[in-house]
Amino acid sequence: MKLPLEFYTHDDVLSITRNLLGKYLFTCIDGITTGGYIVEAEAYNGIVDKASHAYGNRQTNRTKTMYMQGGVAYVYLCYGIHEMFNVVTSVEGQPHAVLIRGIVPTEGIDVMMERRNLSVFKPVITNGPGSVAKALGISRLMNGNSLSGDVIWIEDRGLSFTDEEVLAAPRIGVAYAKEDALLPYRFYVKGSPFAKKK
Repeated sequence: MKLPLEFYTHDDVLSITRNLLGKYLFTCIDGITTGGYIVEAEAYNGIVDKASHAYGNRQTNRTKTMYMQGGVAYVYLCYGIHEMFNVVTSVEGQPHAVLIRGIVPTEGIDVMMERRNLSVFKPVITNGPGSVAKALGISRLMNGNSLSGDVIWIEDRGLSFTDEEVLAAPRIGVAYAKEDALLPYRFYVKGSPFAKKK
């Protein structure tokens, strides 16, 4: 069952991030479905969050998607190399987002391995946000797409993790955010090889 709009549109981005663990992220490209369940995600708390692209109410061509109503994809290019997939949350005008950092592949694994140029299945296939996007074929062409559509979507299949199975930790790669870099806004499933430990 695809997640309802209400899942995305409340203003507690940390709660949404935590609750995305165990949800299934899928894409369907050229009739081929690939995806798996989320085991690592990190929150970006809008205009007050120094790590957010929208910090200080920054509005650019890139960030305008973040200001849309929750339930759409925000995809941007990082370091000129990696596509990064984020879930936009909250109401229109409040630029909250969740970066999906790790999934456990369950569907279309052969296609995902081909996209990642892997001959042997191993966690690196979808361990890290750039890897997730590449494996699922996510690109900036999907920026602004509804997450209730038929190209990219998120499902609830009844999988969940207890608080004992989940850790909250600082985000990765946001040292520029100074004290905000230390906030425990990254959630991951303990022991999953598809989630970063640091």
